[in-house]
Amino acid sequence: MTSALSPAARADALVAMAATTADQPLDVLVVGGGITGAGVANDAATRGLSVGVLEQRDLASGTSSRSSKLLHGGLRYLEMLDFGLVREALQERGLQLTRLAPHLVRPVPFLYPLHRTRERPYVGAGLALYDAMATFGKYDMGVPRHRHLFRRQVARIAPDLRTDELTGAIRYYDCQVDDARLVVTIARTAASYGAHVATRVRVTGFLREGERVVGVRATDLETGQDLEVRARVVINAAGVWTDEIQELAAAGQLHVRASKGIHLVVPRDRIRSECGLITRTETSVLFVIPWGDHWIIGTTDTAWDLDKAHPAASRADIDYLLGHVNTVLRDPLDHDDVEGVYAGLRPLLSGESEPTSRISREHTVTEPAPGLVLIAGGKLTTWRVMARDAIDAVVDQLEDTQAPVRTCITDRVPLAGAAGFEARTNQRVMLSRRSGLALAQVDHLLGRFGGLIDEVLELIRLRPELGEPLAGTEVYLAAEVVYAVTHEGARHLDDVLTRRTRMSIEAFDRGTAAARPAAELMAGELGWDAARTEEEVDHYLRRVEAERQSQQMPTDQEADEARVRAPDIV
Repeated sequence: MTSALSPAARADALVAMAATTADQPLDVLVVGGGITGAGVANDAATRGLSVGVLEQRDLASGTSSRSSKLLHGGLRYLEMLDFGLVREALQERGLQLTRLAPHLVRPVPFLYPLHRTRERPYVGAGLALYDAMATFGKYDMGVPRHRHLFRRQVARIAPDLRTDELTGAIRYYDCQVDDARLVVTIARTAASYGAHVATRVRVTGFLREGERVVGVRATDLETGQDLEVRARVVINAAGVWTDEIQELAAAGQLHVRASKGIHLVVPRDRIRSECGLITRTETSVLFVIPWGDHWIIGTTDTAWDLDKAHPAASRADIDYLLGHVNTVLRDPLDHDDVEGVYAGLRPLLSGESEPTSRISREHTVTEPAPGLVLIAGGKLTTWRVMARDAIDAVVDQLEDTQAPVRTCITDRVPLAGAAGFEARTNQRVMLSRRSGLALAQVDHLLGRFGGLIDEVLELIRLRPELGEPLAGTEVYLAAEVVYAVTHEGARHLDDVLTRRTRMSIEAFDRGTAAARPAAELMAGELGWDAARTEEEVDHYLRRVEAERQSQQMPTDQEADEARVRAPDIV
């Protein structure tokens, strides 16, 4: 079965889900197409269950595309003495780096600055424990151990870091991943094992037989068509929208509040350093993270109760991050250095009411009504554990005498693109010669598609013009836009420019120069006419302008009012 999330695959998924009946329901229906929902679908499908996924917008369109893009154990949890949580996260980090997604996950070095001599034994002991938990876990560690550095060494590694008040630093490693690409890859993996995945479908209500939830009512936002989907169990994995889904179901035991975190993207040449940086602020942690030809600087942690679909970064947020990062840099950054800004919402659990099972401090699974399961909280790193716990919680409802539910095997199922990645990496020179692409372009494609690079190269072989960089960018090829539509479920220009690629945050023009050529490529695959193509371009330009205006506003309220002037195109 193919992993391609093509327009035809979406149509087939909707037909299959609409055809479910009381006698022939899906085993599991997942509401939400973020990291948790995609992970739950993958877990269910690889256990042999029939599963569907409904997402009201795009895959990873919420929190799951707006994180710090780190897979990490969480150093701050060591200080909280939550050793179990740190060990679990470090094991998952190693598993994804070495087995599940070596094509997507990369080690990244960080400096932990030391300002006083007495800090060194304390921080060093913490990082020694951090490494030990990763080394003696169930999976390979996959990254180098930490190393103590003195001030002169720090100055060589990070010339733009202020060292006058430092006694040295400790270099340690975590991992990073393109979060949106990880979600799409997990969804594709689930689809390859039979999951039905449909985006742009909004759940509008729940079907019941007595007290039991037996499915959902939904609307295809692309066509306006209503449908009913029957399932033995519905799993709500809607993240910050958990409360809204609970209200539709008139049943809920969780309360999820949103905390806003913003990030800045600046060119790599603005900060000379071989390593990232992590340091404390009075309210959060400051990360300076290498990201290809850029740095990601984050993050904030403030309550947010405004528009959840498009959280806005205010000028106060941006000033806060610039102010803090400038305390550690020799040459300060200003607003002109900022290429991109993005804001995401963390789904934080609060006020749980007698949950059925408390899986960990980071995520919770509850069953507020028969046939309805909620999973909320958690973090990007432990998506697989969250998915396993969600399906484990409903095994009793799914089992019968004929077909017992198998145990979780996702720790042994590589994600789409992992197979063949190492061999194709060894063949990178051959691929370059055969395709006519520069070696750097082949490396770029390998780092995004892994072993699936063959599918992208086949597009270029059939249509050589797709091997050229997309107008408006030197990084992304035209083939990647077409591939996003034919294989990765992209339905709108936003999907391509903000999640399948990262042009919206990686260019000073926020991807506006690439908007029209990208839309024209998509039009050929989705059957858009000239008017529809123009509408997509116009919407994207208005979205960028609304974001720019919001980032000039002094308060969250004013930033939100500016941002919502460009709502979703659907």
